[in-house]
Amino acid sequence: MSNETQGKMGVMSIALFTLCAVLVVDTLTASASIGVSSIGWWVVMLIIFVIPYGFITSELSTAYPGDGGIYDWVKEAFNFKWAVRTTWFYWINVGLWMPAVYIMFAGMFAELFMPDLSLWGQIAICIVLTWFTVWICNVSADIGVWVTNIGAILKILVIGTLGVGGFVYAMKHGVANEFTFSAMMPTLDSAVAFLPAIVFNLMGFELVATMTKEMKDVRDMPKAVFLSIGITAFLYIFGTVGILMALPVESIGLVAGLIDTFKTLFGNGPFGTAMVYFFGICALLTLIGNMVSWTMGSSRAAAEAAQEGELPAPVAKMSDKGSPVGANNITGAVSTVVILSYALFAQGNDDLFWSIFAFSSCIFLLPYLFMFPAYLKLRVVDGERERPFKVPGGLGAQVVMSTVCFLVILQAVVLFIFPEALDLTVADWSYTAPVLIGVIVMILMGEWILLGALKRKNQQLEQES
Repeated sequence: MSNETQGKMGVMSIALFTLCAVLVVDTLTASASIGVSSIGWWVVMLIIFVIPYGFITSELSTAYPGDGGIYDWVKEAFNFKWAVRTTWFYWINVGLWMPAVYIMFAGMFAELFMPDLSLWGQIAICIVLTWFTVWICNVSADIGVWVTNIGAILKILVIGTLGVGGFVYAMKHGVANEFTFSAMMPTLDSAVAFLPAIVFNLMGFELVATMTKEMKDVRDMPKAVFLSIGITAFLYIFGTVGILMALPVESIGLVAGLIDTFKTLFGNGPFGTAMVYFFGICALLTLIGNMVSWTMGSSRAAAEAAQEGELPAPVAKMSDKGSPVGANNITGAVSTVVILSYALFAQGNDDLFWSIFAFSSCIFLLPYLFMFPAYLKLRVVDGERERPFKVPGGLGAQVVMSTVCFLVILQAVVLFIFPEALDLTVADWSYTAPVLIGVIVMILMGEWILLGALKRKNQQLEQES
């Protein structure tokens, strides 16, 4: 092994990084709470969305390697205006999403160890974890990759245990829900509630494209992407089936659901209690791994954009070891502000946790509305470029794949904002209005950032002339 490739990411390391980014333990119980029909939706979404998405990601990341990832692809296809918007949404959503993840962490931690922990005690945990995440990402990419690899292994352990435990529990006590073919078929009613969550759960396979400098060989990307897709698909379905075998649908909760499932599987004896603590701690650690992988990837893309003058200069600041400390620190600051805002309003609104999650998920999904059209345009206008991996099929097949992926993302954004999209006369504006206003504010902030980028670009052109 040469000195250049020693310590770099191989296929398994890339797959684990991707797995840690995509596999989300904390929303597994949310999908299981839809019922047995969720299994049908997993299968449908994997066939019509995830496999095309994996193909497209593999082609783009090998044909256009670079630290910018999705930002590079949109910039190459359209212009720097759309690249700025893409990077803004892709980066800032992590600072908005981190509070939701760590609010869930604090709730699960309190349920496991400190049932009487006050709201401000939970807020303190959230803020400490935010800056711990930033510190890991600032230290070096090597440590961050180690954290994400461990996080991926723990996710496999936790979800695998849910699956096996569910089957064992069902053999002893009977199945908690009816698993017939008709019950597993996806229905439109469940789709409205479920599809945004399932789409969110399956996003992130392109994140590892921001780590190309850390890879032994960028041509390993397709193998790693599809290895992680295969493992992800199996684990999501296996874990969902396990939970539904052990718990009746009506008793599966959002925050408490995971711990409740382990309590059901292992019982209340000394051994069972020890197992609940062990797997509960593993689940908590996966939340940290998730935020490290997303902060690493999105901050690198943002730093590259800032170095091009397309985001404000502080975002471009890099450490001596090449970590994007400016973008990481701003992510931490945004997360802290959102967490403190949550503390002020939480006592009056139990649903604010889900509002923060839905709001950040909308911002997170917006860049993908640019990515799939970018792929199609690059195939048309830059078809001569060497593509180490090329999606099979003619242009018609590429149009169909890109369009389906685009529409899947679009419906998820709409349903996150309007869960009652099939009947807007019953819209819950106490939920919808804050989410919608938050999305509009972030879009307007992006346009303000874009005006600054245009101004810097014009100044640069004047200096050059």
